[in-house]
Amino acid sequence: MSARTDTIAAIATASGRGAVGMLRISGPQAAAIAEQLAGTLPQPRKAGLRDFRDGDGNVIDSGLVLYFPAPNSFTGEAVIELQGHGGPFVLDLLLQSACAAGARPARPGEFSERAFINGKLDLAQAEAIADLIDAGSAAAVRAASRSLHGEFSRHVAAMVETLISLRADLEAALDFADEDVPWLNGTQLGDRLRQLTAALTDVLQRATQGRRLREGLTVAIAGRPNVGKSTLLNHLSGTEAAIVSPQAGTTRDVLREHLVFAGLALTVLDTAGLRDTDDAIEREGIRRAWAALAQAELALFVADDNQGLTAEDRVLLAQLPADLPVLLLFNKCDLSGQTAGRCGDVDQWSALRVSAAEDLGFTELAAEIRTRAGIADVGADAFTARARHLDALRLAQNHVDAAMKQVNAAPELVAEELRLAQQALDEITGRFNSDDLLGRIFSRFCLGK
Repeated sequence: MSARTDTIAAIATASGRGAVGMLRISGPQAAAIAEQLAGTLPQPRKAGLRDFRDGDGNVIDSGLVLYFPAPNSFTGEAVIELQGHGGPFVLDLLLQSACAAGARPARPGEFSERAFINGKLDLAQAEAIADLIDAGSAAAVRAASRSLHGEFSRHVAAMVETLISLRADLEAALDFADEDVPWLNGTQLGDRLRQLTAALTDVLQRATQGRRLREGLTVAIAGRPNVGKSTLLNHLSGTEAAIVSPQAGTTRDVLREHLVFAGLALTVLDTAGLRDTDDAIEREGIRRAWAALAQAELALFVADDNQGLTAEDRVLLAQLPADLPVLLLFNKCDLSGQTAGRCGDVDQWSALRVSAAEDLGFTELAAEIRTRAGIADVGADAFTARARHLDALRLAQNHVDAAMKQVNAAPELVAEELRLAQQALDEITGRFNSDDLLGRIFSRFCLGK
């Protein structure tokens, strides 16, 4: 891709008031623009205290200047950072002054895009920057950090190198078809393809876990009135998010809480009690409850442990979306006298006994949610991934599987399938890409990154 000849500037700290605010400038004119704003520059990679002035020489602020000459910077271009006070008007004046001196406002993600274009990061690493910023749990932070430091990319690169080697050997064999090439028609090619399939399967599993850590899980709490759904939400969130009352039908709308439970970012939806009612407002709440269940990825269906699974519960369970995973929770085991924890399957549903009021059974609930999310065994080797990464890995896997079927029949088709598999993997790191793809990816980044 072509090098950038213009210079960009952006406020790189979060909007609003703060103790420190930073303006970032990158491009061939960055140093000259910074000299207009701050006077002489300090030595590269050493902070210098300067006054920041507008085009008329009026002092806007004072703070630290850092200068990173090209190519030893985040973007690979000359980069200037002006670190001053974090008032929004102060930073806006600094940005206006930088633009008046020759810069232009950066697009969202343009600094990371330039780092990619200049070979400082590959595409998967660049996306990991945004994932690190948006991480909703400690596990997600660690997974994004591993991707940012290139672990995901190294696995992809190793598989690409395997494909290149296979393709080179296969093409050479095709070019010298009249000569004896033992591995071409024997078992060696099949063995190498099976090793590649195993590597793809491993990376896909770890990437799938990383995507779940990044995106979290949407969980809907459902059940009849007065079974303890709101108490369960309050316990999970650690706040009095929902009104708890012995009066049935208290919850009239869907309550949405974002929290971390079992090391996983959850969006928990507390829904109205499901029942027949003549109350128009409660009916609307129940309609919204069913709509929330249609959007959820997991339902926690709560039943009263004192009553067991009633006929009404079974009717409601049968009405849940057919493809919605369900975990049955028998709540109030502190009142029923039953032991908290796993209680086997009830009908076709996995079940746990808990007490939301007394904090019983939640260790088992955490383990079950991690299992349902596919991260039960996630360790220190997961890396963050996105839907496009998983799509590319699955596509590469499909092409390798197709190549396996042609090993002893059509080596030309094997070569073509391997080429397509390599192309799919190259899209992950950006070795094969389109400008349209890059535009979609970097437009989702925050300003200044």
